[in-house]
Amino acid sequence: MEPTPVPELNRLLRALIDGVQEALGDDFVAAVLQGSFAVGDFDEHSDADFIVAVRGRLTDSQVGALQTLHGRLRDLPNPWTAHLEGSYFPAEILRTCARRDEPLVYFDRGHRTPVLDTHCNTAVVRQVVRQYGIRLAGAEPSSLVDPVPVEILRAEIYSRMSDWGCEVLASPGQWAIRFYQGFLVLNYCRAWCDLATGTVGSKRRGAEWAKERVPPDWARLIDRAWSTRVDTANTWNLPADPDDYRTTLDFLAWLLDRWDNEFGCRYADGFAVAEA
Repeated sequence: MEPTPVPELNRLLRALIDGVQEALGDDFVAAVLQGSFAVGDFDEHSDADFIVAVRGRLTDSQVGALQTLHGRLRDLPNPWTAHLEGSYFPAEILRTCARRDEPLVYFDRGHRTPVLDTHCNTAVVRQVVRQYGIRLAGAEPSSLVDPVPVEILRAEIYSRMSDWGCEVLASPGQWAIRFYQGFLVLNYCRAWCDLATGTVGSKRRGAEWAKERVPPDWARLIDRAWSTRVDTANTWNLPADPDDYRTTLDFLAWLLDRWDNEFGCRYADGFAVAEA
């Protein structure tokens, strides 16, 4: 079976896997599609998120070969090359949450050059890989990750999203872009649902869940947030609608206050509390 319903993306993923296996040789363990395509929340604007599990640390020559591969993929006449994004995990790091937030070799969306980044090294990504991951090659996704403790998952969501929300409220001007206005609404709806349920789900599920728990004006805001997913490239260059952005900030402030009351006493110290 093809990994996605999108033929052009499937061709790109096959080229990626062929190139990765050639670059890594016997050190290749598995490649997994995760993110929106795994949880069923994708559209033509979604990232094509992947992880590759590797035996041990990548060597300099392997990193160089992967950089060449991603550069070659970026030059293909395929629109999905601009959406490709993922990290290369040593298998022992991927296995548990013990070394989350350790920088990994990471290719940002559509980039040719890797950086060391913690982007994928999270409890959330591990849960998505284990629960929803789509096998591209190698071992089955569920065999790569041990069960993720729900308290660690909740602590991570609370810590990361609370910190980001406080940053946005402290300096709202830098986020007053149409793309980020909708992105904020949808991501905080999903995070709220995930915190409450102790699972990882899609933006669509989070949006529908949140709409049942907010006033009608905010439910309509959530519906409008989906329109920012259309023509994403242009929404990066447009200012946010002033009224919707003010409402978004009000929603965010209300939600962070509610989280403090519901979850803060347990997760205020982040992972330390969850792992104690």
